Formats: sequence, C-alpha cells, structure tokens
Amino acid sequence: MDRGLVDVVRRFNRTVTQRVGALDDDYLARHRPLGQARLLWEIGPAGAEVAALRTRLDLDAGHLSRLLRTLEAAGLVVVGPGDGDRRVRAARLTEDGHAEWNLLDHRSDELAWSMLAPLTDGQRGRLTAAMAEVERLLMASLVGIAPCHPRDPRARACLRAYVRELDERFEAGFDPGGDDEPDLVEPDGLFLVATLATEPVGCGGLRFDPGAPAEIKRLWVSGSVRGLGVGRRLLTELERHAVAGGADAVRLDTNGALTEAIRLYRSAGYHEIPRYNANPYAHHWFAKSLTATGQG
Repeated sequence: MDRGLVDVVRRFNRTVTQRVGALDDDYLARHRPLGQARLLWEIGPAGAEVAALRTRLDLDAGHLSRLLRTLEAAGLVVVGPGDGDRRVRAARLTEDGHAEWNLLDHRSDELAWSMLAPLTDGQRGRLTAAMAEVERLLMASLVGIAPCHPRDPRARACLRAYVRELDERFEAGFDPGGDDEPDLVEPDGLFLVATLATEPVGCGGLRFDPGAPAEIKRLWVSGSVRGLGVGRRLLTELERHAVAGGADAVRLDTNGALTEAIRLYRSAGYHEIPRYNANPYAHHWFAKSLTATGQG
C-alpha cells in the first residue's frame, strides 16, 4: 500500500471529525456526543427494530444497548416489543424524543450550511460533488466478499434477485431450470456473496470441470451498489479461487441483453470463444487464461 495514500486518508479523517464535531461531547450543543445523536436520528419518528439499528450502524450488541439505555434514561426513547411480534425488540421516540429529533434535524441543517456558507457557488458545487463521490467510494470500501453456502439465506436472497432480474431483462423471460447448486460447493466449486452492512448485494459461483476450464456462473450485483466495482471484485475473487483450485483458465456464457456484463468481461481480459454448452439463454461465450502470462 502506498504510504502517501494512507497519509491522505488519515489527514482527511482528522479534518472531517473535527469539522463535524465528532470529538465534541456536546454535539450540536445538545449535551450528548455524536454517537447518541446519530442513534436518535436513526430511530427516527417511525421507530426502528434494535437488530436493524445494529446492522445499519455496524455496532456490537453491547455498545448499542449502552447507547439505548442512555437515551432511555434521558426520557427520549423507549425500547419494547415490536409491532406484531413480541420476540422482536424495537426502539421508539417518546414525545420528548420527537421534539429532540426535530431540533437535531434543524441543527444538522445549520451545521451543513455553516460548511457551505463561506464558499463561493463554484466551491459549493465542487465540495458537494466531492462529498457524493467520497460517500460512494466509502460505501464500496465497506463491501465484503466471502464464500457462502448456496443454500445460506444470504445466498438464496441473491439468487432470487438474480432470477428476477434476468426474467425482467430477457425478451422471453428466464427460467433457471435445473438446480446446479450442488456444483457450487467444495470440492466441485464454491459460491461467493458480497455484503454491505450484512445485506447481500452481489454473488457469483465457480464450478470446476475436470479437463476443462473452471466455469463462472450466477454473477450478479444489486442495483444499489452498481458502479462501485463490486462486479469486478467478485470476478477477480472467482478467478483467484479458480487458480487456487488448480484451474489455468475460466470461461462463462452470457446473454446479449446484459451489455454491462459483456463490457466488464471484455475489460477484464476475457475473449469470445465458440459455444461450449447448450444454454438456450446464452448469446456470447467468453474465456480467460489464468496463467501468469494471461493475468499479467
């Protein structure tokens, strides 16, 4: 890792934490630190399940419980059974909590304006555009990719979304037909799932075929993270696992309607090859060498 890049990130983090008041125990002059204020904001007027708050804010259960107890002691929040399911715990704002949330909303607007007010119109545009880009790139950095059994609920959610999307985009619809999941577990292959704050946002499978290149299957990325490089990361990870499994090449097929996928494969070094299977939905077949020369 380039030391200069690390230094830029650390300098940015210091500037932002100081400018937004993250170091202040009296955030927005409301007698509580940023962590408590952020949790109050996330609970919001509609309330929220405790498990959802933990996922959304990426907090461990103990830390979240301590923050909730502090807000409860201040009379701003109550925690109890969720609507329709007493096994689910939910946090809701009290009357005082609603008033505090509205004040927090107003003062957050004031803080944002204090950052913009000293700047020219051109500088404001540059700052907000840069902020939007930083937000997207930070989101990309939060995406994790790991092997997952194809029958795991996260994998099933991805595969259902994959089938729905192909059914919408293919002119004649899409029927996945037979179940090839047994081929996507070791030692015959594997399945990867990409997650963002524990939410599954992408997947891809790899199937080993003795005497032939490994095959990439079911590569899908949620629209919520497209443009963040998740598809390329999944593809790269599948290739890495293919090499680890002894494959010296990979291949795949795709439909002509998936133009962004075709662009990804070509830009990643895949070249078109003759048809190698009887997939009725495939219009293009691609392969890539995974030897040292081919990956160079």
